[in-house]
Amino acid sequence: MDIQAFQYDSKNIKSGILHIGVGNFHRAHQQFYTNELLKHEDQQNWGICGVCLLPSDEKIVNNLRSQNLDYTLTICGRDGKDEIHKIGSLTELIWGVEDPKAVVDKIADSSIKIITLTITEGGYNLDKETNEFNLNDEKIKYDLENPNNPTTVFGFIAEGLRKRKADGTGSITILSCDNLQHNGNTAKRSFTTFIEAQDKNLAEWVKENVTFPNSMVDRITPATTPEDVVRLNKKSGIDDKAPVYCEDFTQWVIEDNFIAGRPSWEKVGVEFTQDVTAFENMKLSLLNASHTLLSYPSFLKGYRQVDEAMEDKSIVKFIRDFMDTDITPYVPAPENTDLEKYKQTLIERFANHSVSDQVSRLCFDGISKFPVYIMPNLAKMIDDDKYLTRVAFLFASYRQYLKYKVDDKGHSYDVAEPWMTENDEKFISSDNALDFLGLSAFKSVDLKESGSFIQLYERFVSEIKNQGTTQVLESII
Repeated sequence: MDIQAFQYDSKNIKSGILHIGVGNFHRAHQQFYTNELLKHEDQQNWGICGVCLLPSDEKIVNNLRSQNLDYTLTICGRDGKDEIHKIGSLTELIWGVEDPKAVVDKIADSSIKIITLTITEGGYNLDKETNEFNLNDEKIKYDLENPNNPTTVFGFIAEGLRKRKADGTGSITILSCDNLQHNGNTAKRSFTTFIEAQDKNLAEWVKENVTFPNSMVDRITPATTPEDVVRLNKKSGIDDKAPVYCEDFTQWVIEDNFIAGRPSWEKVGVEFTQDVTAFENMKLSLLNASHTLLSYPSFLKGYRQVDEAMEDKSIVKFIRDFMDTDITPYVPAPENTDLEKYKQTLIERFANHSVSDQVSRLCFDGISKFPVYIMPNLAKMIDDDKYLTRVAFLFASYRQYLKYKVDDKGHSYDVAEPWMTENDEKFISSDNALDFLGLSAFKSVDLKESGSFIQLYERFVSEIKNQGTTQVLESII
């Protein structure tokens, strides 16, 4: 199969961006756009220096280093036709566990104009109830007291900015690429709260020298299993230890607020705007919320691949009715966007056989996803006395998934919830279904105050346990 090699001499590329969190999504999204951009000679100061901070990153670091940081990206078309790109825009890779000083020095380097982040929804360390930065976290407390020996992303960036200030290497932009409403505002709150608590002088410098643009990112990128590695390499003919694959749809909308300059990503399809709110709301409320709605009922029905679940007409109708009836009233269409076409495209994207995303990936870390994707619109639906059947069914499904860990077919499974608290575990184990609604993920809305929601939720908890997810879902579509 033809492979699209990168159209530049990698020896000419210099790092202008430092990215923290070199996972699959970053390598299929930001790296893809930047790889396309670097063929323009006037843009070759915008290579990306990757930074990994976790002990668990050792494997990806070693794999990428073993192949000169290059890797293949397979873009899977909804028409069944795939494209393979060789990506060379990752110019350096630093592992903070191995060399923390190198991370700090690179943040302070005058050539670095932007720090980008994919640290997951939960990575911003915000209290689920107040949405404020949690200064009492043990790792945060350690970094506050040990500024010269950071362990968290907040400690590393604070120390790097402190050195940047001392060295006089100039202003910088911090750009979140995570799925959060107003992700730039969120990043600003988290980093400035940490820095204010650690170093008041640095906090004053940050006010004048750091900007935090909001952005909206979109590209379905599954986790890569060992079987995927074999499959992708067979297709490409390249022995790639770190291949990535993704869907053919991609979107990136960014608030144009870069204090130290930026790449001309608009040359390769990125949209710059003064306000990303409408784009964020559309994507989080329709795509991400629908993914969450799809995940737990599909998993409980026994599906493990999203495209297989999308062959189930009851799942498709469940999602489409949620989009059309429950959510569309709260989603004003962004400029030049046809909302009906956007929703239809989402259904096609979820059903893409070539991508075949994992349902388990969608189920992962619901504790961080519910507050961002589900709770804001649910609050409006309750206030407006809207139809709550589908959302109540989702909550009952999530409880069943977390509490019993056995699907309708009798298959047991493990749950991955990295941000679950001890109190959450108590609420899940309780036999009183109402206790579950005390989960940290739901704290922004007092669900027990909504009689209509409670009535539906308790009914579905009982029915799912006694009849199974399949039968209950059929009864509500």
